[in-house]
Amino acid sequence: MAPRSVFVGEAASALDNRDQDGFVRPMTRRHALLAALLLVSACATKAVYSSPDAGMVELEPLLAAEVRSDALVIRVRSNGCTRKEDFAFFVERAGNRVAVAFGRKKIDVCKAAPRPMDIAFSYEELGLKPSQSVAIVNPLAAR
Repeated sequence: MAPRSVFVGEAASALDNRDQDGFVRPMTRRHALLAALLLVSACATKAVYSSPDAGMVELEPLLAAEVRSDALVIRVRSNGCTRKEDFAFFVERAGNRVAVAFGRKKIDVCKAAPRPMDIAFSYEELGLKPSQSVAIVNPLAAR
């Protein structure tokens, strides 16, 4: 089901302070509260995914992703201590569609200069078939 966008229109019309004649009315407490809630909710969004195995994890920004014949490879930023075990993945299936999300369970606290690191997850590991189409939901990071 498509997301309902009527709320946005209702919120916009609720913030309009004009009466029937086009004159500006004073802002009410309801208008101020609604405006504050909209501003706060817009600032408080993060890419987060919930996994039964890993709990809530913030999605790792990826430098790149590559589909190989034997594995799905993600490129992440490493400060020298990043390991494959530091990542959790979550696979969501909806009909023929498959979405995969990767999150870091352990932060890389090393002090080395950041560099790209490739991490491969086999299709078997992810519970996927090699010929299956996959969508990766992680955000892309600037290099």
